[in-house]
Amino acid sequence: MEEKKDVLILAVESSCDETAAAVVRNGREVLSNIISSQIELHKLYGGVVPEIASRKHIEKINQVIEEALSQAGVGLEELDALGVTYGPGLVGALLVGVSAAKAISYAGRLPLVGVHHIEGHISANYIEHPDLEPPFACLVVSGGHTHLVVVKDYGKYEIIGRTRDDAAGEAFDKVARAIGLGYPGGPKIDKLSKQGNPDAIRFPKAHVADAPYDFSFSGLKSAVLNYLNGCRMKGEQVVEANVAASFQKAVIDVLVEHSMMAVEEFGFDKFAIAGGVASNSSLRQAMEKACRERHIGFYHPSPIFCTDNAAMIGAAAYYEYMAGTRHGLELNAVPNLKLGER
Repeated sequence: MEEKKDVLILAVESSCDETAAAVVRNGREVLSNIISSQIELHKLYGGVVPEIASRKHIEKINQVIEEALSQAGVGLEELDALGVTYGPGLVGALLVGVSAAKAISYAGRLPLVGVHHIEGHISANYIEHPDLEPPFACLVVSGGHTHLVVVKDYGKYEIIGRTRDDAAGEAFDKVARAIGLGYPGGPKIDKLSKQGNPDAIRFPKAHVADAPYDFSFSGLKSAVLNYLNGCRMKGEQVVEANVAASFQKAVIDVLVEHSMMAVEEFGFDKFAIAGGVASNSSLRQAMEKACRERHIGFYHPSPIFCTDNAAMIGAAAYYEYMAGTRHGLELNAVPNLKLGER
């Protein structure tokens, strides 16, 4: 019987403020995962500046690719394909990654596989959980997205819930800025919340009447801002830790409620979380508890695979490649690419 050949994929990711490259074997084994973060640079401006991000990607893209290949100990001739994020994200950032990937694909005569950024986040769960296979439900929570997704099969998704306004990560960043914590907001609020009382302030939890799985965080964000303004106008002391903890609890309660409602209705015995906010320690604890109470398998990536990275793109690219997905040199950046679009 002929031995099954390993599939090696070089993956490139540059959709926002991190330039990354990785080499992944068979969609599950990470041979290298190089990330060049721009967070310290964007902290100066309180958020990501697209023009600065694009210029920094141009500076770093070749370096991270060379380092990923070197660390994995493979050359272009040993690769089977090249995966790259082509949307959604900042168009300038995406173009840098797509252009680099197309150049390497052409020079190395390698098949090119375009990957959806959110599919990459979901696929991050495959890296550390060899037992996880579709179908399962997944909550994707990041700076730009809050999606409740049914993963029907590899590369096949159905969105059953989404945010109507601010994504969860977006709300974290805006509230952190209002409290005076700076950027990035998620990790700072997570840390400060540990010193506060999550029941100190009752913030609203929005529910969308005609779409029970959808989310809305704009009203919650406004309620926090109104609370802070009210305290300042009355000369009352603001306990930042209590504000952070109470806000975070309001977000997490809604995320958990909607997720468990979907799991029960659809009858899934596996549930996963993904995206930058999935590294929030309180969210992970709450989800783990909710899943344990329902005897549901709970899956989550390590924090390094929650934030933007190329290993997750390599995992998603593998399954696309095995399904026969190929892109030509006409592949372009699609900043508003919807999940499931091809």
